[in-house]
Amino acid sequence: MGALRLDGDGLQLADLAAVLSDDPPELVVTEDAWERVDGSREAVERVLECDDTVYGVNTGFGRLSRVRIDSHRLEELQRNLILSHATGVGQPLSLAVSRLMLVLRIQAIIKGCSGVRRVLVERLLQLYAHDLIPVIPEQGSVGASGDLAPLAHMALVLFGIGEVWSGDERRSAETALREANVDTLALTAKEGLALINGTQCMTAIGVATWLHATTLVKTADVAASLSLEALRGSAEPFREEVHLARPHAGQVATAANMRRLLEGSEITLSHLGCDKVQDPYSLRCVPQVHGTVRDALSYGQKVLEVEVNAATDNPLVMSGGSIVSAGNFHGQPVSQAMDLLGIALATLANISERRIETMVNPDLSGLPAFLAHDPGMNSGFMIPQVVAASLASENKSLAHPASIDSIPTSANREDHVSMGVTAARHARDICANTAKVLGIEVICGAQGLSFDRGLRAGSGPEAAFAAVRARVPELESDRWLAPDVVVAEELVSSGTILAAVEAVIGQLE
Repeated sequence: MGALRLDGDGLQLADLAAVLSDDPPELVVTEDAWERVDGSREAVERVLECDDTVYGVNTGFGRLSRVRIDSHRLEELQRNLILSHATGVGQPLSLAVSRLMLVLRIQAIIKGCSGVRRVLVERLLQLYAHDLIPVIPEQGSVGASGDLAPLAHMALVLFGIGEVWSGDERRSAETALREANVDTLALTAKEGLALINGTQCMTAIGVATWLHATTLVKTADVAASLSLEALRGSAEPFREEVHLARPHAGQVATAANMRRLLEGSEITLSHLGCDKVQDPYSLRCVPQVHGTVRDALSYGQKVLEVEVNAATDNPLVMSGGSIVSAGNFHGQPVSQAMDLLGIALATLANISERRIETMVNPDLSGLPAFLAHDPGMNSGFMIPQVVAASLASENKSLAHPASIDSIPTSANREDHVSMGVTAARHARDICANTAKVLGIEVICGAQGLSFDRGLRAGSGPEAAFAAVRARVPELESDRWLAPDVVVAEELVSSGTILAAVEAVIGQLE
């Protein structure tokens, strides 16, 4: 894999997928970025020489910002900052997301607004190169003054304190650094604050979730086409002229996907002019609902691509050498975008669950009850629908917007916060639940098609059917279905079904 070039600007979300993979790329910092790092550090050194009082350089923090710190204690101040702020709780973030946090913090620092020494950036790059990825608890940030607790856990490793990942195991940072011949680093003026004032925790979770969601929204179209064919639904609602009459970008794109997926369908042709007047909304309104999810993803992409290339420190060292105390650490843009993404993905699960219900309900489907051979003796897909309903309902609770919440911290000096990490974590969990619901839909859709293979489905549903059947056999009599549900979710989240379909019909929108 080629190197990922970091210059403080220009990163796109697609670039970061490699960082989250099992084969992350080498990092290369450009010479221009190194010059900016050196220039910003020179500005901090000038402050120290003039003995001016500047927040974060020679003062306490938060409510203690008016406490001046003597120059001979500045190294102790920065160490104390990291130790006192590394108080995160809960389960650790995944190795991949923690690695992305590290990369995003490097990217932010090399914009040249952080005032750190070159050696600090070099040491962060060493951690990445030696795969010494900090273990970072996922709870404890309010999303303003930066993701303080999570980023402090990342910074702890520079002292040889805390833990790093070693595969799926956790090990002592002190031992891991020693074995890798990576020296610990004492921080000097401004550097501790530069490591923890930032939005990289919420942003890393957000980027990983967004990338997952882009696979899910396309796979949702595939799942819908499979369900439509199993239910003998109509393709008429996807006609281009319908959507050009209401041309929301996501709606138009989704309708185009559905037309391509259903191309060549013998099933659709077989029931033209049948006595069905209209399909349920969960089939007929796929472009309107899935399309709105696409529009939310587009908004999220814009926000996240600004954030991954942003300086989020406080104070900021400006290009002219001035040091400005401001609020770029506030996570409201990311928090609000993550809330929208969570709401959108919850909607995707909702409509998928409704298609599942339609397929298992003999009063609606025209198929055997619960898609079972010999219903009554066999329960078929009765309970997978219940599982989908449970997940969809859990999503509704998780989709309560975190970005409208706030609670004062630091003796009311930090009186409005974003809850950005909470919003991002909730969006991540909704995304995971939605993948499971879509997995249940595709195995139900494949089962529905299995009852009558006399007519060929559209090219997309046929490819999806084959991808499912390669891993999940037809349910001819009741068996333990939990493993099938796990496999189905993996087929969805990994992009396996999507790749199989796109290999036949080309890339979906």
